[in-house]
Amino acid sequence: MSGTEQGRRSTRSERTRRALMEAAVNLIATGGVSAATPAAVASGTGVARTALLYHFPDRPGFLQALANHLAGEMAALFDASGQLPQGVDASDHAIDTYWALLQEPVFRAFVELRAAARGDAEVAAAISGLLADFDSGRLGGRFGAVSQAGEDPRSQTSRDLGRFLLEGLALGGLTYDSDDRRQRLIGVVKRAVRGLNRKGATQDLWPG
Repeated sequence: MSGTEQGRRSTRSERTRRALMEAAVNLIATGGVSAATPAAVASGTGVARTALLYHFPDRPGFLQALANHLAGEMAALFDASGQLPQGVDASDHAIDTYWALLQEPVFRAFVELRAAARGDAEVAAAISGLLADFDSGRLGGRFGAVSQAGEDPRSQTSRDLGRFLLEGLALGGLTYDSDDRRQRLIGVVKRAVRGLNRKGATQDLWPG
């Protein structure tokens, strides 16, 4: 086989693997981990199930590849969204940026995988490195840089507060007045983060 033919096959193989990962991400983001069955992933990609098994013969390998895919995609989205606009409060921008990112399929899939890991040992093993990297680097570093927060415990707490409240809000179901309630909650998160970053007073948490 010529080098050119090998290159074409390699490129086709990479495209297929990426398409399979993207199909899995979309299925998990909308239906949870249980929705990403081999048949559903293959169907969503338009390839035979045998093609999926060729690239990912077992579930642990598939999950590890998925974790690696998410790591790269989330890092790219963070980097594309992290530029602070002129005249905008850094803490507010960080909150708005992360809230927007949480609507992206890769972030929604990540949150679903993290929830599933509590009861699924294979998922937990696959994403353990991603969780640590995301917590300390992909989120901790990027979110801190965007919000211009320091590395002291109070600043770290401000990042954690913003992160986990927004993630909980993204997962939670608001059944009435959802837009207004969501905006009020995000406003309180912003004021709490600003306060912890010494950019506002405690009494500013709820507007008069």
